[in-house]
Amino acid sequence: MKRGLTPTELDAIKFEVYDFAGEWMEAFDQPEITGVWFIWGHSGNGKTSFVLKLIKYLTTFRKKVIYNSLEEGRRKTMQNAFRRAMMKEVTGRVLLVQESIEQSTVRLKKRGSADVLVIDSFQYANLSFKQYLAFKRLHPNKLIIIISQAEGKMPKGRAAKDVMFDADLKVWVEGHRAISKGRYIGMKGYYTNWIKGAARYWGQGALEEYEYIN
Repeated sequence: MKRGLTPTELDAIKFEVYDFAGEWMEAFDQPEITGVWFIWGHSGNGKTSFVLKLIKYLTTFRKKVIYNSLEEGRRKTMQNAFRRAMMKEVTGRVLLVQESIEQSTVRLKKRGSADVLVIDSFQYANLSFKQYLAFKRLHPNKLIIIISQAEGKMPKGRAAKDVMFDADLKVWVEGHRAISKGRYIGMKGYYTNWIKGAARYWGQGALEEYEYIN
């Protein structure tokens, strides 16, 4: 039987984390560089644009990202989203693909492969919770970011809900805000993705708050 850890031993472990700063730190603290992050929300609330900003920020930590766009792929809508986020600035560190989860597994097992995999969306990946756990176990040294459709305020489908509960960082996107639902929450607890859109949705206070900070 494997020996357990004492509280002192656990306290002494140094985990590798993203050294988030500014608005990112205020929203999500400093999450571990591996594991699973789960992002969900309704269409038109800024989910994709937030994810693109997030992975662009992750490249500043010298991380390489694969964006598996199972839902949209090489569509005009995705091109527009990449243009708005000015993703050309991170050419060489972000790659857009549309492939099966099995193909992503092969890609991630290659030497020098990406540090981060985005799966967009969980519903189009068509994974059961058991298959998700197996995929996660295959890539313990990667960060897997899963995007999910929503049903009400919850992820769409039983398996997606189970993945959300399992994830290390859970982010609900509503009204152009990315709101941390655990397990990493900064002092503020949310990131405003588009200030004018957030002001229209949440009220003028959102704009005044941004102007006060900046």
